[in-house]
Order: sequence, then C-alpha cells, then structure tokens
Amino acid sequence: MLPGSQLGVKAGKKAIDQALEDFLANARATLDAIDPNLAPINGAFTDFLAGGKRLRPLFALAGYLGAGGDLTKPHLERIYKAVISLELLQACALIHDDMMDGSDTRRGAPSIHRRFEEEHRKRDGVGDSASFGGAAALLLGDLALVLSAQALHLSGITNVQLERVNPIFDTMKVELMAGQYLDMHAGSRREVSVDDALKIATYKSGKYTIERPLHFGGALALTTPELFTIYSDYGIPLGIAFQLRDDLLGVFGDASLTGKPTGDDLLEGKRTALISYALSHMNGQSASDFKKRFGDRNATPEEIEQMREQINNSGAVEFIEKLIAEKTTLALTAVSNPRITAAGQELLTELALAATKRSA
Repeated sequence: MLPGSQLGVKAGKKAIDQALEDFLANARATLDAIDPNLAPINGAFTDFLAGGKRLRPLFALAGYLGAGGDLTKPHLERIYKAVISLELLQACALIHDDMMDGSDTRRGAPSIHRRFEEEHRKRDGVGDSASFGGAAALLLGDLALVLSAQALHLSGITNVQLERVNPIFDTMKVELMAGQYLDMHAGSRREVSVDDALKIATYKSGKYTIERPLHFGGALALTTPELFTIYSDYGIPLGIAFQLRDDLLGVFGDASLTGKPTGDDLLEGKRTALISYALSHMNGQSASDFKKRFGDRNATPEEIEQMREQINNSGAVEFIEKLIAEKTTLALTAVSNPRITAAGQELLTELALAATKRSA
C-alpha cells in the first residue's frame, strides 16, 4: 500500500509524466510505421507535451485519492494511465486555441501552427506556409483528441470504472468546446459584462480544469454522487480563481515565466473579466483611448504599458485579486468536508495554492 501522504503534487506529477511518456512512445511508433513524413508530427507532439503543469490529471488524481480510491500499486498504475487522457485533451485545446488566437508562442517555444509554418518555409514547400501551418495544427489538435480517448481505453481500468468515467469525460469535452466558442464569440462583441466574462471563465477553464477532473477521479474510485457535489463546491470557485489568475498573467505576467509575449491578452483583445471591469470603470476618454489600442497586434511596448496603467488605475486589478481570494476561500472551505479523505484534503489544498498563487 502506498500511503496517500506520498501522493503530493511533485510525486504525482512525476508518475503522470512517466505514464504519458510511455503512452507517447507507442503513439510515435504507430506514426513512424505509417510513413517517414510523419516524423515532424512526432517531434512536435513530443516537444509540446514535454512541458505543462499537469494540473488536470493531478486534480483527477486528487479526486481519486479524496474518494478513498485503491492505492495499491497495480490499481494506482492504471489510474496514472487513465488520467493522462486529460493532459492529451489539454494539448488539443491549447493547439487549437493558439491557432484561433493567432498566438506565436506557447511555453516560450513557437506555437504548433507557427512551427509547421516555419517547417514548410524551410523546405520550400509548395503553397502558402501559413495555411500549411494552420492545417497541420488543426490535424495535430485532432490527433491529441483521438489519443486522449485512446489513453483512457487502453489504461487497463475495469469496465465498471470505464462506464462511470466515460459520461464525465464526454461532458467535460462538450463544456470545453462550449467555453472556447463563448470565449471566441466574446472577442467579436463590442461589450462584455463582468458576469458574462465570469460565465465564460467557468466553462472555458473552471469546470474543465478542476471540477470535471475531480469528478473523473471520483468516478474511477466508484464514489457516490454526494462526493461529486462536494467536489463541485470546491472545483467551480477554484476554477474561476484559476482563470482569473490567468487573466492577470495575460496582461501583467513576466514573459520569461509565462512563455507568452508581454501583454499577450491585450494584443489579442481578450475580453476577460479583468478587461470588462476596467472598461466599465474608466472615464469616457480613457475607455475610448484604450479601445483604440486593445487588440492591436502591432501595439508598441509603450502602448502596452499605457494600457496596463489604465487597467491599474481603474481598480480592476484589486477587484480581480479580491475575487480570486474569495473564490479560493470558498474552495478551501469545501475541502474541509470530512467526506474527503485526509490525504485527499492535503493534496487538494496544495493544488489550490498551486492553481492560484503562481507566476506562469
């Protein structure tokens, strides 16, 4: 029996990383056997999945642990193999998100569509390099989605576990796509309220990052619906806090830590709760000036800094930080429920701090 206290974030991430690498080795072999021209796909996929915080599989692991799941070695190894499906789903979301946003980088490296655009250009490929890069990213994201399902089905979990977890995984994917569309749609609107932005944060990130992974892990432990409700009481507010921290980092984050350009959300014109609050608390002229620069990918560093100052002066940063603190407190209160195992409470508390008190 492996004591639950040993399943902290660091140990859990190490085990998840190993399970993911083992799975990807087989996926690469399958592609290699099809055609040597697929080598760039293998390389890009390996590099892309080499980074990341593994939050979603870690929350699934916490859901399993908190529900009293079997921690004996053979059972736990199958759980690690199952939860990597969430990291592969995350890869799909990030690859497509970067393509839709026109992002140049991800984790300090070229985004997938930019990587294949450059690969096409270097070999002097026929046709438009940007179109090739976009098409390759679309396919690679789709491949990640297919592999996420494959990882779950090949994990070795029982048929009963699979029957319990499949509906949750399906719901999670639907909510993710719905949130992504709402986010994209918000970018096309002239006005987005704070409430609308928070709803988008809930579906784009909150449910997908924390609540559903917890349900995923609880289902693997064959837990009761009662615990799902408790996990939601923790996961939904913490998921919103997680996204709100992302929103702040997208404007004020250190590029050397986030792996994204300085003020990336300002360049992309992201309609987050931070921006909605800021615009609603700027005077007419200030708001007008901000809107002229907001979403301009050619904005200068000086213009980005001016937008940051306007956001700061509006009181939006203080508002978002207060909201993060309130949502995190709600989540930590839910963790104290005795229905969650002591080891689960410990890991969920550690993950709450990792999700909200971060610089990347």
